[in-house]
Amino acid sequence: MPTASVLFVCVKNGGKSQMAAALMRKTAGDRVVAHSAGTVPGPSLNALSVQVLHEVGASIDGEHPKPIDPQLLGEVDLVVTLGSEARVHAPAGVAVENWDTDEPSERGIDGIERMRLVRDDIATRVDELTTRLLAATH
Repeated sequence: MPTASVLFVCVKNGGKSQMAAALMRKTAGDRVVAHSAGTVPGPSLNALSVQVLHEVGASIDGEHPKPIDPQLLGEVDLVVTLGSEARVHAPAGVAVENWDTDEPSERGIDGIERMRLVRDDIATRVDELTTRLLAATH
């Protein structure tokens, strides 16, 4: 039985928020329900995001960029925005936190290596969040 629910949000919902949700599902299984959405959803998933998730056994098969569902926004326990560009106005009672994720391109790192570093940064944060959420429900 799920004990907590999280909505991960980035701007396009093609990369970072999708990665966070997939990594949460892999880490927490059915103990945490993970959703993702974008403030301005893009046309497709980021192919490199999909590739680096498969490398660690996390899947976003069947996923696609989608907007924030207002009903879902009011039902989740926590909204996590990834990056400083995504802004979410959650209803009263819904906690919001921001993850200002690593951006390797600022250090000249691009392509698959950039995406692996982004994935690993998000994975570390997801592990910590999973521990925090599960501790709060016991």
